[in-house]
Amino acid sequence: MPVEITWWGHATCTVEDSGVRVLTDPLFARRLAHLRRRRGAVPPAQAAVADVVLVSHLHADHMHLPSLAALAPGTRLLVPRGARRAVPGLARLAGVRGLAVTEVAPGEEADVGGGVRIRAVSARHDGRRLPYGPRLAPALGYVVQGSARTYFAGDTGLFDAMAEEVGPVDVALLPVGGWGPYLGPGHLDAGRAARALADLAPAAAVPVHYGTYWPIGLDAVRPHEFHAPGQEFERRARRLAPKVTVRVPGHGERVRLP
Repeated sequence: MPVEITWWGHATCTVEDSGVRVLTDPLFARRLAHLRRRRGAVPPAQAAVADVVLVSHLHADHMHLPSLAALAPGTRLLVPRGARRAVPGLARLAGVRGLAVTEVAPGEEADVGGGVRIRAVSARHDGRRLPYGPRLAPALGYVVQGSARTYFAGDTGLFDAMAEEVGPVDVALLPVGGWGPYLGPGHLDAGRAARALADLAPAAAVPVHYGTYWPIGLDAVRPHEFHAPGQEFERRARRLAPKVTVRVPGHGERVRLP
């Protein structure tokens, strides 16, 4: 059975496998603090329809409480262990909206029904609730294990044990950019993401986390860092991982991966 991936922009994707809809890091805002959505329409209401939602870490562009408030009551939510303590608003929201929150740590698995299991894996990224939060929760990636194995990397830097910890996967959703002209440590750019792809060796890959939000007032500053990472990742992947099929969807586009 093929897996279908819809990229809604930034790190927000719907993974459809075995009839189960998995939503990653939902961010449905037109604007977030100093960031403005510059490309792609705000996702429609149907984007919030999910059987389970994965939150990779506590940064506001990945754990966005107003976007989580758009989920249907009873939606299951997997978050890093310690998230409720670090983000009190999450516990309040879960109570008001009836969200079923499960905290997980690297190596732990959750059965989400329909023959689909989700395994949390490590990420190399600052997992704090910025700008002032203490280090109470790790940053995570997730492997969705259904008819295929789909790795959602969240936000991460390249690390030596990545392929070993993630294990064999069929599809990789890899961050290739950010929301500003410079990427600090704990991130993948197009080149590092292509190196990760060569190590992971999936059948297919989709670049995410680029070309959506940009700081207000910086439209003319290094614009290639906003527009180019997806295509740059595809170009570098052809050289470093030539056997991997790379799909570069537009915002709101669904791709089917065998």
